[in-house]
Amino acid sequence: MLCPYCGYDDSKVLETRDSEDGGAIRRRRECISCQQRFTTFERLEEVLLWVIKKDGSRQRFDARKILNGMLRACEKRPVSYETLEKTAGEIERELRQTAGAREFPTLLIGGKVMERLKAIDEVAYVRFASVYREFKDINTFLREIQDLLTREHKNKQEEEA
Repeated sequence: MLCPYCGYDDSKVLETRDSEDGGAIRRRRECISCQQRFTTFERLEEVLLWVIKKDGSRQRFDARKILNGMLRACEKRPVSYETLEKTAGEIERELRQTAGAREFPTLLIGGKVMERLKAIDEVAYVRFASVYREFKDINTFLREIQDLLTREHKNKQEEEA
C-alpha cells in the first residue's frame, strides 16, 4: 500500500476492523518510512450484472430502476419505502447469488418484482403487471384480476383444509 504522504510502498497494519456497514474492512496503517498514519478500506469487488432488454440490447443492472418501478406501482398505497427498498435489495442479492450468471433477461427480473409485489400489495401488483406485461385492452386487465382472485380463493380453500 503506497503511503499517501511520502509514496513509500510499505506500511504496517496497526488495527483492523469491519466498517460500520460491514461492507468493508477498515485498516489503520503506519508508513515504515515517514511514520505517518493513514486509513485504508478493503472492499469486495462486485461483479457487474447486465440486463438483457426485450430488443436484445444490454445495459448495466440498476436496483434503483426496480425500486422506482415499485414506487410508481405503490403510489398512494399503504406500503412503506423501506419495504420496497428491502425488496429491491433482496432481488439484487438473489440475482448476484445465481451461480455463474451475470446477464439476466428483463422477463426474469420483472417476474421477480411481480412475485414480490403480489405478496406485498395486490393493487400494486396489478398496476406493475399492467405496465410490465403491456396490457393491450381491458379484457387482458380483467383476466389478470380474475386469475388473482382464483389463486386467492384456492389459497383460502387450502388453508381451511
